[in-house]
Amino acid sequence: MKAVTFQGKKAMEAKEVEDPKIRENTDMIIRITASGICGSDLHLYHGGIVPESDYVVGHEPMGIVEEVGSGVKNRKKGDRVVIPFNVGCGDCFFCNNQMESQCDHSNPHGEPGGLFGFGSDFGNYPGGQAEYLRVPYADFTSFKVPESSELEDEQLLFLSDVIPTSYWSVEHSGVKKGDTVIVLGSGPIGLMTQKFAWLKGATRVIAVDQVEYRLEHARKTNNVETYNFSNNEKVGELLHEETGGGADVVIDCVGMDGAVPPNTSFGSEHNNQFGTISPLITASQSVRKFGTVQVTGVYGTEANNFPLGDFFTRNVSLKTGQAPVIHIMPKLYEMIENKTFDPTDIITHRASLDDAAKVYDIFDKKEDGSIKVIFKPS
Repeated sequence: MKAVTFQGKKAMEAKEVEDPKIRENTDMIIRITASGICGSDLHLYHGGIVPESDYVVGHEPMGIVEEVGSGVKNRKKGDRVVIPFNVGCGDCFFCNNQMESQCDHSNPHGEPGGLFGFGSDFGNYPGGQAEYLRVPYADFTSFKVPESSELEDEQLLFLSDVIPTSYWSVEHSGVKKGDTVIVLGSGPIGLMTQKFAWLKGATRVIAVDQVEYRLEHARKTNNVETYNFSNNEKVGELLHEETGGGADVVIDCVGMDGAVPPNTSFGSEHNNQFGTISPLITASQSVRKFGTVQVTGVYGTEANNFPLGDFFTRNVSLKTGQAPVIHIMPKLYEMIENKTFDPTDIITHRASLDDAAKVYDIFDKKEDGSIKVIFKPS
């Protein structure tokens, strides 16, 4: 089959690889009809997470079931399914308590739970930017689209990650009616988080980014206030002032791939940090006393200059983590079906697998108005 593979730093290549096969009786194989590039894929692209060469990447797929193992009870050939980025067994304490991102059994290499497309440290599950995908624990690690559904793939694809991650971020942060919410980042997760903050009852939603076309998209589709931090290095302090003492909730949808402040170094022999924690600094400056900072953007290493004292002395609650998305998918499907929000307005590019090198470069450099890239292998 053809698949997008990791070939080293800033090198993704579409090439022929071995077809996936049933390994356990709870596996299934799907033929992928759509998959997405996620901002988290850039952690591999930049070398922060390094799988072996030729590893198949991607964790936002959907498709049609081609084959099921003998132990699969609730999926069959021909079913249309969306595959979450979490791999969950469905039987452990965490899966049974809506914490499936920390499944005890899906990652034999330790913690956290298994993830598609991120290499051996995350369970060694080749990803979904491909023509076919092996799905372990098939009954639990999939959402079956109702046979009566008239929704298109593009309306459903983001149930794999973007939509439930954003929804969970707002829920986990405790946004309530009347709150002021600052969302750091206006990529796919940030844009969807802005939607859910409004739906949760926020009376003021503010978007922060350094890419002007993304801020324009946020203003146009989500009716938010926007701040471009490239125009003000002290944007956190400015937001603290502009919100009259800080926002009730700040949600970091950027992570360690954020902009690196001038004169900042990382990755040396004296420094275990990969990337930057500048979004966390901005969050600490712009949140109110007794407010909440929700960290959704990925941070994979230790960090220098973490603003612990600022969080502690101001009674700021810090919430973090990999979103558990499997249990949220049915509810969000109903919201899409009921047209509660539009999940497609973040799509800017559609590509074939052969275009992988080109579109990864565009997505990484934030060129050509890129916000969300989807592959359509078949």
